[in-house]
Amino acid sequence: MTAALELAGVHKSFGKTVIINGVDLAIRKGERHAVIGPNGAGKSTLFNLVSGRFPLTSGTISLNGQVLGGLTPENINRLGLARSFQITNIFPKLSVFENLRCAVLWSLGYRYSFWQRIAGLRDVRERAEMLLEKINLGRRRDTLAGVLSYAEQRALEIGVTIGGGADVILLDEPTAGMSNTETADAVALIRSVTEGKTLVMVEHDMSVVFGLADRISVLVYGQVIATGTPQEIRANKQVQEAYLGTEVE
Repeated sequence: MTAALELAGVHKSFGKTVIINGVDLAIRKGERHAVIGPNGAGKSTLFNLVSGRFPLTSGTISLNGQVLGGLTPENINRLGLARSFQITNIFPKLSVFENLRCAVLWSLGYRYSFWQRIAGLRDVRERAEMLLEKINLGRRRDTLAGVLSYAEQRALEIGVTIGGGADVILLDEPTAGMSNTETADAVALIRSVTEGKTLVMVEHDMSVVFGLADRISVLVYGQVIATGTPQEIRANKQVQEAYLGTEVE
């Protein structure tokens, strides 16, 4: 079966500094896959390569069998891949509903137009309303995104990320900076909105990783040193020494 996302011999250097050093990785369709590793391992760089933000130094990245080399981020998005960022990336001066409405326009076939009123687009409104309820922000519908709490902004960003209908979702540290209660809510939200989709996430909270991921890849110094189920990663001595510590509960 064709992998949803496949990396083969991926390298990325900035000048003489090697950040990603020969990554081979296949993400299965419909799985939730976590990428973990110490700070500076290259996790966010890997996301930037997959989403087209950075060009590859060498290697190939394929989405549902189609090679992505040379494509812009927006074209990759239109092929069915969407991502979030470590730093919340929303329109702070638009309402929650308006943010979601922007996210669904392209997927519903609407292009740039100066003579069509967005308020009259029933399918856009209905899709945005559906997302609003899915991310549990119905009560904040008309609130400016910039005044939401941090956790609410992260939930909104997840809504924007899935709004275009992408089948492959990349989430970069979705629970960073959250309290335990907020993290639990975020995990429940992620599990719900990615049902039936392929999820790849970078995450430092091991309770989130082991509770959500079907498989885990460990990235150290730009190389994947292990990939396996949560149980296999917990038991992997090399992973324990390189990242999880010598004692794993």
